[in-house]
Amino acid sequence: MSVPSPYAARLDRVPVERREVEVLGGTTAYWVYGPEDAEVTVVAVHGFRGEHHGLEPVVAYLPEVRMIMPDLPGFGETAPLPGREHDVEVYAQWLTAFAAAVAPGAVILGHSFGSIVASAAVAQGLETPRLILVNPIGAPALEGPKALLTRLAILYYALGARLPQGVGTELLRNPIIVRIMSGAMAKTTDPRLRRFVHDQHDTYFSRFADREVLREAFVTSVSHDVREFAPRIAVPTLLVAAQRDDITPIEAERELVTLFPDAELVEIAHVGHLIHYETPAEAAGAIRRFLRPPAAPAP
Repeated sequence: MSVPSPYAARLDRVPVERREVEVLGGTTAYWVYGPEDAEVTVVAVHGFRGEHHGLEPVVAYLPEVRMIMPDLPGFGETAPLPGREHDVEVYAQWLTAFAAAVAPGAVILGHSFGSIVASAAVAQGLETPRLILVNPIGAPALEGPKALLTRLAILYYALGARLPQGVGTELLRNPIIVRIMSGAMAKTTDPRLRRFVHDQHDTYFSRFADREVLREAFVTSVSHDVREFAPRIAVPTLLVAAQRDDITPIEAERELVTLFPDAELVEIAHVGHLIHYETPAEAAGAIRRFLRPPAAPAP
């Protein structure tokens, strides 16, 4: 039995519709939340091993915004792209084509791994008026205090890809390992919220299509970070970062924001890499302020 969402009452008031679209030779499943006549439309890209459900708590606090949330190719209800390696170039091409097909000119949002995909796409020409990055990956995964853990994770995913199919897939979907990952990222001391976070990861963290696409996406996630794309992103950009993020330390986020031509950083205290689960109201507040039209100059 799933754990009730603390955000269910809010989310239930937001209309939602599942749709599909053909992108790069494959079918992308996506969900449209909020009013069709909203003043602002946001295309939101989820993180590694996740799917669109992960960003729903943020949607719950932005009922006035039209949010379009696809499952990344190879995850959730979106099949892998046929005949392609799932690297940063392909994911950026996919996002550019997806946005052009369903919401040209929309604001682009990326969380975690999605911040890499979104940044790469905008740097390579995806047209958007604004870019929002939540828990952006702002430092190399193979450097710093977490380098050893990253190398162990690389070994884990490589082993999962090389073992016999049944054994390898079982390793990659092992519920004990998934719970360890979830426990490492969660910072909240609220037992109800922790149960919800763990249940979300238990339910959605293993909904990848196959072990090869998972390995390709993981290699992409640790081989790139937002820093390499930031200088080429000219649109106004919002970074929503956590002061206790173990994946990208807040000091690295403070440096990252300086690499953009036009960016601002909002820091959220007492949370780590799960802003979207643990502090969605704070994230939504920062996003709402960022999306607000600039005040007209005084006559």
